[in-house]
Amino acid sequence: MPQSNRNIIIIGIAGASGSGKSLLANTIVDELGSDRVVVISEDAYYKDLSDISMEERNKVNFDHPDAFDHKLLVQHLSQLKAGHSINVPIYDYVTHNRTHNTRHISSDNSIVVLEGILLFSEPLLRDLMDIRIFVDTALDTSFIRRLRRDVMERGRNMESVIEQYETTVRPMFVQFIEPSKRHADIIVPHGGKNRIAIEVIQAKMKELLNHHIVK
Repeated sequence: MPQSNRNIIIIGIAGASGSGKSLLANTIVDELGSDRVVVISEDAYYKDLSDISMEERNKVNFDHPDAFDHKLLVQHLSQLKAGHSINVPIYDYVTHNRTHNTRHISSDNSIVVLEGILLFSEPLLRDLMDIRIFVDTALDTSFIRRLRRDVMERGRNMESVIEQYETTVRPMFVQFIEPSKRHADIIVPHGGKNRIAIEVIQAKMKELLNHHIVK
């Protein structure tokens, strides 16, 4: 039987699409250099859309809370805290669907860094987090980053990215993401390259890791 790992720490990093959440999460973890810290992206928990056509998938509002399987994410985080390993879905942004592969996450990790746009909009998710961080970046900067990423990495064309931003991304930011900032313990301006914020968060994580060893 797996032993309970209720001391596992979950750090949530939320913010607008293109705000620098992923960069902040990965920079913190990479520089920390610990094999007991893992990053999980909310994007991996987009709902499976294999039952609808590609045309219908393209019409889905991927910036609304309903686009995510937060129930499964809550279940997985709870399992980690209970000492069980999990298999995180792997999402394909080109086909808007989950792949047949998964990513194994061991319960041996001491800290889980969870990053995503709508993490703080779900009360059950918020309750599982020990530290909540909001990346507060200017919307024009976030849009440029998203445009570059979607065209270069996700096979999108510029017109479709702009249309999606105007019809769903920005409205959902105003309705859900921006208001969720009030749930944050720490607000990080200027995105994932804020060195002072990175060093402060890393120092706290080192403290938590040392405490976990002692425990």
